[in-house]
Amino acid sequence: MSPKSPTTPTPHPTPQATPTPAGWLADERVDHRFKALPPDANGLTVGELAAQRRNLFTGGFTTPVLALSAESVEHNLRLLETYAERHGLAFAPHGKTSMAPQLFDRQLEHGAWGITAAVPHQARVYRAHGIARIFLANELVDAPALRWLAAELDTDRDFRFICYVDSVRGVELMDAALTEARAARPEPARALPARPVDVVVELGAGEGARTGARTEADCVAVADAVAATDTLRLVGVAGYEGEVPQADTDRVHAWLRRLTALAADFDKAGRFAPELDEIVVSAGGSAWFDAVADVFAEIPALSRPVLKLLRSGAYVSHDDGHYRHLTPFNRVPEEGGLQPAFRLWAQVVSRPSPEQAFTNAGKRDAAYDLDLPEAQVVRDARTGAERPATGITVTGLSDQHGWVRTEPGAAIEVGDWLGMGLSHPCTSFDKWQLIPLVEADGTVVDYIRTFF
Repeated sequence: MSPKSPTTPTPHPTPQATPTPAGWLADERVDHRFKALPPDANGLTVGELAAQRRNLFTGGFTTPVLALSAESVEHNLRLLETYAERHGLAFAPHGKTSMAPQLFDRQLEHGAWGITAAVPHQARVYRAHGIARIFLANELVDAPALRWLAAELDTDRDFRFICYVDSVRGVELMDAALTEARAARPEPARALPARPVDVVVELGAGEGARTGARTEADCVAVADAVAATDTLRLVGVAGYEGEVPQADTDRVHAWLRRLTALAADFDKAGRFAPELDEIVVSAGGSAWFDAVADVFAEIPALSRPVLKLLRSGAYVSHDDGHYRHLTPFNRVPEEGGLQPAFRLWAQVVSRPSPEQAFTNAGKRDAAYDLDLPEAQVVRDARTGAERPATGITVTGLSDQHGWVRTEPGAAIEVGDWLGMGLSHPCTSFDKWQLIPLVEADGTVVDYIRTFF
């Protein structure tokens, strides 16, 4: 795939206004809850600590400590903003990767349409931070969550919410909960008509894949069930190409063409709500967004403009393992390249033999669900000088120890810091509540708060 414009003109969506950063993120006090932060910072606010611009290596931080590269985060944000603009895509990055409102703000500043969630808790975090557009990539059948959603739609008439539906039973549960919520609306809300919840029919990626209606006939049945309610409004179709069985370029393209054909068929049959200004077609994880761009560029002219919504999320931090190998930019290098932004620093606490060392970072600190950490650099405890981690391999993780194999001549001693790359950002952010954002010289310029 080469850079190109969509064959069907797509109005560039207006990104939502960036919310004002919540003051309590900077006003929260630093204490024992946040691992690795300097003990002598206890009692400072996060904002006060950030203003000190301490050095990660000499400023009193304890190990292990996870660092996020300020330069790589900025590079990745700019790259996906440019990519989406070039291909006529709206962008609602999946926030479950980081659950970090400060990063949501940065994504919105870089043109994001809104933020994607997976479960009600995440949507509540987003709303607490003022996110005005949320795409929930799941069917929402939790009655308390639907009551909360109905209240949010009543309270803020500018709030835009879209979620999946993939079964008739799910539609029935949603309708029942929303009907009950309407009946219990407080007096001020009754002055305005209750807003329906916007939904998109999810097409499953194939037999044995994850969620989603398995056939086009199943999708029609779900759409008909939506049409029979007055609590839901069908606004489009969606799915996740990353779950295509035995995914390769041909299979992913073929499934995406099924998805776009479903949108065209629904439009021709008049299944979308007649008052819509646009039809939503959404897909896109972090492994195949080049295929999404290819196929979405082929969407024919429909009765209304199409909001082509990409949902990739892992790009913000990228990684040194899983997505390094899967990134679409490996297939289309002329479009640019993402940069890994995470580095986990641990200290060598034992060197029991010439072939073995142990660090103080384990499963509580490092993502390990897909790949083990990758030893990259050693920081000498005596001089502060850094050298490549030649001949050093992380071979396992205990709860709070990293098992390290050292080849003959590998230079690493007790007290040295080992810098490691991590695989799978989705399980890196969730282990750290407050992550130093670090410039290349080690200066900590901010602290990223997460909410898992």
